Amino acid sequence: MQILSSISFPSTPFPSLLSLSNLSPDLPFSFPLCAPRTPASDFVSYSSGRGHSCSAVGPKRSGFMSVIERAMDEEEYRRARAEVQKKGVDVEGYFFEGISVGGHETCVVVPSLNAAFDIGRCPARAVSQDFLFITHAHLDHIGGLPMYVATRSLYSLKPPTVFIPPCLKENVEKLFEIHRAMSHDELKLNLVALDVGETYEMRNDIVVRPFRTSHVIPSQGYVIYSMRRKLKKQYTHLKGTQIKKLKLSGITDTILSPEVAFTGDTTSDFISEPRNSDALRAKVLITEATFLDDEFDIGHARLHGHMHLREILEHAQWFRNKAILLTHFSSRYKVEDIRQAILKLQPKVSAKVVALTEGFRSSYS
Repeated sequence: MQILSSISFPSTPFPSLLSLSNLSPDLPFSFPLCAPRTPASDFVSYSSGRGHSCSAVGPKRSGFMSVIERAMDEEEYRRARAEVQKKGVDVEGYFFEGISVGGHETCVVVPSLNAAFDIGRCPARAVSQDFLFITHAHLDHIGGLPMYVATRSLYSLKPPTVFIPPCLKENVEKLFEIHRAMSHDELKLNLVALDVGETYEMRNDIVVRPFRTSHVIPSQGYVIYSMRRKLKKQYTHLKGTQIKKLKLSGITDTILSPEVAFTGDTTSDFISEPRNSDALRAKVLITEATFLDDEFDIGHARLHGHMHLREILEHAQWFRNKAILLTHFSSRYKVEDIRQAILKLQPKVSAKVVALTEGFRSSYS
């Protein structure tokens, strides 16, 4: 682990990385959809005048309006079905998948970074990722950690690198000692207690740094940076052979560009923290919006260490991200509620706003 110096931040895009093969997706919160039913009001009774009667589907109002309304219902059904069946989000050159249902489980997988954020109930698609970032110790975010390590061993995958807040290190080590004693398995992992402000080089072109978040228990988010080295200005006049001779003499600056930031559970206080500016200008910010409507207000969200969608509007001027991926919606909401909330938010936020909705019911289910 090394703290890097001489850092500047250009807008150079991050090249795509090869995705590892994923295991079969796990769908613990997906439900089947039923086709839209014909409303009872559309059934009309007819009589022949000879004591015989029958019921038929027919509009009480004009036939044209009935056809239009039915077409709108079917279009809404198709949208809902597509939303429920969708297994991920493609945004700004990254593919994000996983599930994040408030209080149930959160695990967001980024295959091109070979990484998963939080581990919830350990969905199968997370197992093939070599890097795991834990934001805090609530079970819907960390509960699947032993299973993640054990399943990787089962498939003969190398021990993963698991990043945790330093305050969790002792207890996580105890947790694995208990599981080793019970299961008689080695449960190998590289446990990294990475503190806010420290930098870890995941590979020669990717580094990670934690940043401070605000939850009801200790927590932190993570920013993934692309990394490249650029020749210092005083050496730009040199020829290739001269540069090659001086290559090991510190003639380059290390340039980091924030690519993906993940907050985990947090209040909106992380937005006003000056040292979190990289999270707010990462290409993609993955953050939470547990509450969407007036049933639970901002005060309620803050009391429980979460964010309300309205707070994103209130702080819209601080987001410099190209895209914001919203997660961790309460399970009381349906796909249509989330979609409508995003539509209202989008015109007032410069970043593209998308939602991770896998695991949520539809009004048509």
